[in-house]
Amino acid sequence: MKLGLAIVGLGPASEPHTKALLDLADRVDVRWAASRSQARCDAFAQRAPFPTTTDIAAAISDSSVQAVLVLTPPAAHLDVAEAAFAAGKHVLVEKPIELTTARAERLVAAGRAAGRKLGVVLQQRFRDGGVRLRDMLESGRLGRVEAAAVSVPWWRPQSYYDEPGRGTLARDGGGVLITQAIHTIDMFRSLLGVRRVVASQVRTTGLHRMETEDYASALLELDNGAPATLTATTASYPGRQERMEIIGGKGTALLEGGSLFANFLDGTKEEFVSDARTGSGASIMDFDHSPHRAVIADFLDAIAEDRDPRASGEDVLKTHRLIDEILAKGRSA
Repeated sequence: MKLGLAIVGLGPASEPHTKALLDLADRVDVRWAASRSQARCDAFAQRAPFPTTTDIAAAISDSSVQAVLVLTPPAAHLDVAEAAFAAGKHVLVEKPIELTTARAERLVAAGRAAGRKLGVVLQQRFRDGGVRLRDMLESGRLGRVEAAAVSVPWWRPQSYYDEPGRGTLARDGGGVLITQAIHTIDMFRSLLGVRRVVASQVRTTGLHRMETEDYASALLELDNGAPATLTATTASYPGRQERMEIIGGKGTALLEGGSLFANFLDGTKEEFVSDARTGSGASIMDFDHSPHRAVIADFLDAIAEDRDPRASGEDVLKTHRLIDEILAKGRSA
């Protein structure tokens, strides 16, 4: 039996989700695609065969809807999710969970109180290269992690931040850390765990006019006590794929975009090469939608199997708190 779904929010974030939902048409029935804007509904109707409405409350309360996909700007996530939970629906919400960690905690608590599933769209966890790296770590093939480094050398032109609300606390909740690098930071944290932020630097470079940060770096201590470094920016022209290097007692693994390269001390190698784009440059929607499809499929499985989604609200709160710590340490430095 197909699961009835309502989409709330029809901006750019809806594009990869629409492609993914069309791929999953045998498992999910999109009952409504909702936006307060009639213009957005009209534009969406030109590219997707789903019924549209400006009545968000009616879409959420529809008895044929079992789950709500929340794709609004972050400041509206809490209100939409609370309405969905109150109506007994499961929720899959775009990253970040909300503008602030306090509001994100309220959203997670609402899902817990309602006894409904809450997943977060952090699709890097579902890329093939990242899945293989997780398996490599969990199986012990890399040995004990001795050090790690993660970097997000992305680019956004000033025109990106000239759009109303972009890079502001009021609309986005922050800059590069919460808006762009959250994907890679979440993946990194979910793989290795981060015990604390030793030190950090947070800046707005001269390449952008914006309220929040476009550059951050940090020294981290992993859960096992090993050292790690983090760098994230949207000021690195023309933008390169995010990169994660893990040094283990038995070998070193490099995850670059969706590609994984591992070299082991016994002389063996493992490679998985992906040419999928990741949205690291000026074209923000220039990426493969298959990881989004995997996120939605996992959410559907979580409902069917009565388990937490792999990127659950409870777990992703740890990523929000890590970003808060990086910002707090950097601003006090």
